[in-house]
Amino acid sequence: MALGEFELIRRFFDRPAPGLVRGIGDDCAVLAPTPGHHWLVSTDMLVEGRHFLSTVDPEALGHKALAVNLSDLAACGATPRAVFLALALPRADAAWLEAFARGLFQLADAHGVALAGGDTTAGPLNLCITAMGEAPAGQSLLRSGAQPGDTLWVSGTLGDARLALEGFRGTVSLPSEAFAATRLRMERPTPRVALGQALRGLATSAIDVSDGLLGDLAHVLAASNVGAELQADALPRSAHLAAQPLHLQRLCTLTGGDDYELVVTAPADGDDAVRAAAAGSDTSVTRIGRITAEPGLCCVDAQGQPVRAPGASFDHFRQT
Repeated sequence: MALGEFELIRRFFDRPAPGLVRGIGDDCAVLAPTPGHHWLVSTDMLVEGRHFLSTVDPEALGHKALAVNLSDLAACGATPRAVFLALALPRADAAWLEAFARGLFQLADAHGVALAGGDTTAGPLNLCITAMGEAPAGQSLLRSGAQPGDTLWVSGTLGDARLALEGFRGTVSLPSEAFAATRLRMERPTPRVALGQALRGLATSAIDVSDGLLGDLAHVLAASNVGAELQADALPRSAHLAAQPLHLQRLCTLTGGDDYELVVTAPADGDDAVRAAAAGSDTSVTRIGRITAEPGLCCVDAQGQPVRAPGASFDHFRQT
């Protein structure tokens, strides 16, 4: 017997939601904010053929759908509280839904996040999650606080997701081990929630790398009215990416998206504090440049020579 809408919700998504006054089952969820905190809210949509391949494992898709939203909360230093899922499905496939829900809830449980509600409908496969978090009033990390003289940092490594995409496209031939590892980074990104929280009161600005480092960093520079010198050869990369030609390494690290690492700025005398915050959150960080007073982004190599951008970061309405 085919699954109906409400049976689908009850079977795969309705479960106890600790931390909420009321979750799934009413027209609205009811949440109680922590006194002295601000709400932080983010929405991300994933569309089949645009954000993920039709062949992606549904469990991995459930993970990624939530991870990209948690990454936005991480970039603001927020503690995740609740998420809302809007789901369009071409058909109600029980096996697909079970795997998708498993991937979503495994990550939700790891971060203490409740699914508080949402919507389901028939249509082309489309996932939209709204995530809510909170941070102490006045301690949210924003894009607009970078100051001349600040150092520039990035978490983890960059470029593996783009390298996997090039593997899928057939523009590069990857050994099976490298393809599996980079595909994992593309399909199951790690939101740096603990790092974002650890940087509250220390970082002057932050953003997550979703569309490519150059493009995302440019948002910080515009919001803060500053410039930056970025050291292209200092960008952290995996051994799999480091084995590729330099032009491909730079394409992936500078303009590749889907990394969901954090780029942060911090006062020049705060290097030890940034490293301590990273160590305390079990996350690696690398210093990759500095903020300058003159607007604009200057990208240089290890010898200080200008590096030409290998392409543009992703833009939904300029790229297909």
